[in-house]
Amino acid sequence: MANAASMREEAETIAVKALGFVASDPELLPRFLAITGIEAHSIRRAAGEPGFLAGVLQFILAHEPTLMRFAEETGTPPAAVGKALRALPLGDDNHEHSI
Repeated sequence: MANAASMREEAETIAVKALGFVASDPELLPRFLAITGIEAHSIRRAAGEPGFLAGVLQFILAHEPTLMRFAEETGTPPAAVGKALRALPLGDDNHEHSI
């Protein structure tokens, strides 16, 4: 069984892939920015905030076609995205505190 640190590291890796996926898509990025209220030039700073990576995964998980495309393009099993979300700070079911 993986320890908490390695689970979190794996979760962060998936979330960073997800951020890259969103940032490179000309349709997803504006929607992500609009939903989160983050400005494009502030993403790097926001990425350091607790809950940001969980918010990226919540965004991916909220739309099944986006989840499936992310999974296919990155070779990430869809179930791993939800598991990664739960391993990140503010990735629990309390969405009021995350993006």
